[in-house]
Amino acid sequence: MGKHLVTRKSFSDEDIAKALEHGKGNKTYAAEYLSNLGRGKVSRELLRHWLKQDKKNCRTSMSETTGEQAGCATKAAGTGTRPVEDGPRVLSIDIETSPIEGRVWGLWKQNLGLNQITKEWNILSYCAKWLGDDNVIYSDLSQAENIADDSKLVAELYELLNEADLVVAQNGKRFDLPKIQARFVMAGYKPPRPFRVIDTMLMAKQQFGFTSNKLEWMTDKLCTTKKRKHEKFPGMELWNQCLAGNPEAWEEMRLYNIDDVISLEELYLILRPWYQGHPNVAVFSDGEEPACPKCGSRHLKRDGWTFTQSGKYELYHCGGCGGYSRGRYTKNSKEVRYAQLSN
Repeated sequence: MGKHLVTRKSFSDEDIAKALEHGKGNKTYAAEYLSNLGRGKVSRELLRHWLKQDKKNCRTSMSETTGEQAGCATKAAGTGTRPVEDGPRVLSIDIETSPIEGRVWGLWKQNLGLNQITKEWNILSYCAKWLGDDNVIYSDLSQAENIADDSKLVAELYELLNEADLVVAQNGKRFDLPKIQARFVMAGYKPPRPFRVIDTMLMAKQQFGFTSNKLEWMTDKLCTTKKRKHEKFPGMELWNQCLAGNPEAWEEMRLYNIDDVISLEELYLILRPWYQGHPNVAVFSDGEEPACPKCGSRHLKRDGWTFTQSGKYELYHCGGCGGYSRGRYTKNSKEVRYAQLSN
């Protein structure tokens, strides 16, 4: 069957559900699974289009009956790594790494040479959460025979980032994402699909004058879920005890990691409408109606005009996130534009 002949009707809801389960949320692998059924070539983009249509059909059928109609196969996608929805896939993430170990001659102003390193760092644990999904993803090396072997975590992180459009992290541009990608390339991986990084620390620095831009301070002042403080194992002792295989320390690390991500997501949503440099999420939607560039909501209200150095634009206020945005095209006539001067 030629590529141009394959349609959604070529596959049952059960086929789609099995493909999503097989791919564990990865649309590329799910599309390959469907292609291997021999009914035609299915691309990742085509599968995403089908899932969007299925979701619309599911909403219609659920409003009329019980929702158990054809076109509701997307419900099975909940078994994967992320919810199926229109718009960007936003992943909040936090990793914990082991320290670099080395031999030093003292405690003050030490510069560690490469030949003094006795043990390299690696990823010890991570926590991630898809925006719009209540499930929290957590994994660590607490049961690993070799705690220096993070290949399992690296593989899992690669799958997650390969599905993400936007990645939210505190200090993510300087720490989490460079560290993760260092492990990718050292393990022989090719680059994952492109994604944009939204760093809540940089959001805070750009827009606000907080006393501190640390996650602990911001979540304490702004969020209902606070960054968890160390309890039985304060500071470096938590890492020391995890490396020593202490199960109590690993449990504290798990709770610490999970709370970081839950509070991180909440902080991101609070700061998002204020942030001037947020990626335009409206471009991920196929709708013809205007959508908020920050959150994608279509609950927009005209709120007068806004002005730049060169033009007059329609101003919109979002009923979803509360942010403001403007139209892309100036409302100045050609004659007015010609008459305008610039500094």
